Amino acid sequence: MDTSYPREDYPSHKREPSPAARASPPPRDHLVWSLFNTIYMNFCCLGFVALAFSIKARDRKVSGDVEAARRFSSKARCYNALATAGSVVLPLLLAALVITGVLHLSKLAHESVGFFTYQFSGSDDEDN
Repeated sequence: MDTSYPREDYPSHKREPSPAARASPPPRDHLVWSLFNTIYMNFCCLGFVALAFSIKARDRKVSGDVEAARRFSSKARCYNALATAGSVVLPLLLAALVITGVLHLSKLAHESVGFFTYQFSGSDDEDN
């Protein structure tokens, strides 16, 4: 008796894909992209939401439900794009605001140097 590999005594209940789904390639689940967004650039938890939809897409693809896998894959791709855009655009916007603020303050300080300097003169004509 071979007990090295467990056998299934019950039939599997996988859904058969439609003929149109057999011809097209299986949907991508974007799992690596979702993991990257979750670990490194988790903007407003969108990376975590994308990871949840990626895992759902992979589960549906394995179970044979290609249409549900496509829907979840599409949602995962949208959330990943939003998380990536938010995590790239917002720091760039913040850096641009800081740079323009520093430039504006340095220009303002340079123009107002005469206002804050007080020059002493040798004559006291105003005191008399």
